[in-house]
Amino acid sequence: MKRIIVLIFTFLFLIACKQEYKPRIIEQVSIKAFKMDSSSIRAIQVVDSETIFYAGSNGDVGYTTDNGTLWNALNIRYQDSIIPHFRSLGFNGSDYFALSIGNPALLYKISEGEATLQYVEEDDNVFYDALTFFDDNLHGIAVGDPTENCASIIVTEDGGENWNKIPCDNLPEINKGEAFFAASNTNIKTIGSTVWIASGGNNARILKSTNYGKTWQVFETPIIQGNGPQGIYSIDFFNENTGIIVGGDYSKPLENKANKAITADGGKTWTLVSDNQKPNYKSCVQYVPNTFGKEVFAVGKTGVSFSNDGGLTWTEVSKESYYAIQFIDENTAWLSGHQKIGKLEL
Repeated sequence: MKRIIVLIFTFLFLIACKQEYKPRIIEQVSIKAFKMDSSSIRAIQVVDSETIFYAGSNGDVGYTTDNGTLWNALNIRYQDSIIPHFRSLGFNGSDYFALSIGNPALLYKISEGEATLQYVEEDDNVFYDALTFFDDNLHGIAVGDPTENCASIIVTEDGGENWNKIPCDNLPEINKGEAFFAASNTNIKTIGSTVWIASGGNNARILKSTNYGKTWQVFETPIIQGNGPQGIYSIDFFNENTGIIVGGDYSKPLENKANKAITADGGKTWTLVSDNQKPNYKSCVQYVPNTFGKEVFAVGKTGVSFSNDGGLTWTEVSKESYYAIQFIDENTAWLSGHQKIGKLEL
């Protein structure tokens, strides 16, 4: 019996050692860039090391399935004359959904090479910023700037076939001058039935729902705020408790002031990362898979930065400008930028 107990403890010890994270030291990365002739690309959906879908500014939703050798694109027009400017792209496990900014808001389902219009909203103030699906692939959510006294939030419960706007009576009141940023399709994050949405402008806050958007809480953050280009541009969570936000002042991209913070309680409270630590303004932050919430990348027009301690300290690893990054595994990521898509392999 004693021998069995010893064997059990030895086995558990070996498992714990195997799972212990050993920080990687990354000082520089090489990014292979693919030139995209006519599109500013802020929204991507990564499938695997060979396949990525994107939505662009000229009504194009495109993809490659052979590691960038050949790119295909579906060019979408509304009523023949309106070119949708897509900055949001979601995936429900089988179909893609591209959502445009500006008036009218246009949400298309992309399936088997065809685009079907699923939702239209007309308002002088309409401007949708980000879209994603929950883990069950049935529930989806998109957020936009307020057209009334609340955030514009549309949801689906049937995999994207039908979308409905949540009434302001069921949402927190948005403050004057508070809005959202369509910088990288990452100011929204879902895990399970929980969604976090990050705001900017006059306020930099977190809207959180744990039941697919039926009820909401709002939490303050210490991120720089007070005027239009300031605030949170991107949010990510490693698990339901551990998260990170980045942003800053888009009009002063080299400024390094109150532009990154971390949470350990699901977004209720946030702690600023020291201003002595770069990066400066960034538009997207993502945890690296399979690194226990320690490795993080942040990208923006000021370059690419890396952290191996959960976002407390950072190293600039590339000066190349990108809007968004999305990892496949701990060694491979795709990026999107101005008229380009990049691939990073560690």
